[in-house]
Amino acid sequence: MILICMEVALELKVRVRLADGQITEEVLEADSEKDSITLEFKQGDGTLITFVADFKQDVKIFRALILGELERGQSQYQALCFISRLNHNEFIPSESMARLRQKNPHAIRMAEERRGLDQLTMNVALNLSRAWQLSSHIYNMCSEAREAIYTRERDVQHWLERGVEGSVFEILPQSVDVVPVLLSCRSTRDVWQPCSCSFSLRLEWYPCLLKYCRNRDTTGKGSPYKCGIKSCSKGYHFTYYVPHKQLCLWDEET
Repeated sequence: MILICMEVALELKVRVRLADGQITEEVLEADSEKDSITLEFKQGDGTLITFVADFKQDVKIFRALILGELERGQSQYQALCFISRLNHNEFIPSESMARLRQKNPHAIRMAEERRGLDQLTMNVALNLSRAWQLSSHIYNMCSEAREAIYTRERDVQHWLERGVEGSVFEILPQSVDVVPVLLSCRSTRDVWQPCSCSFSLRLEWYPCLLKYCRNRDTTGKGSPYKCGIKSCSKGYHFTYYVPHKQLCLWDEET
């Protein structure tokens, strides 16, 4: 059972079962001063996933550190960052997250609700040196991804309307027909050809809603109080342009 307590915790470690049956440890941290939460875990293939929800700026940041295939000429690991708008009520507030406790830290958690898969076409690149206009978290989170920070055109329009400078964004070739026929990397044999790469991840367990209970006094009237959380699981499928398939070797036909 996950409870809400009065004292504030630095982090919460939760054991979670992944879709492939493996057990991983999620580390959840909340910063009520910056009004943000961080969730980090390692996938079964060794990929390190870090997620940040910036409530002040309504921005979500996904970072993946993918182990490279050294025998195929890749570096030790490859970093990707995906940035999108944070919708209201996707996660519980940072203040509530900071007060979570679990009665049995050795229990293996499974989400109560499995939410649908988000298909995201990330057709715009972000300029890391100017991305602070979206969120102060992006620079530290995505500095290793520098040339691989992506977002969606629909989110860009929203940010431009809010006064973010256009120099933060760069439309990728697939959006301006520079590449006449852009195949998926899965269908591309030449590792030096541009292609459309796909990357999927799932946040297997996170607090998505607060639960309320009622205290009843002698007159029978009740007053609500926070007494727990509802947990959710959600998947994300990102599609984005890469200048050559060598940057997308995991997306291959099997």
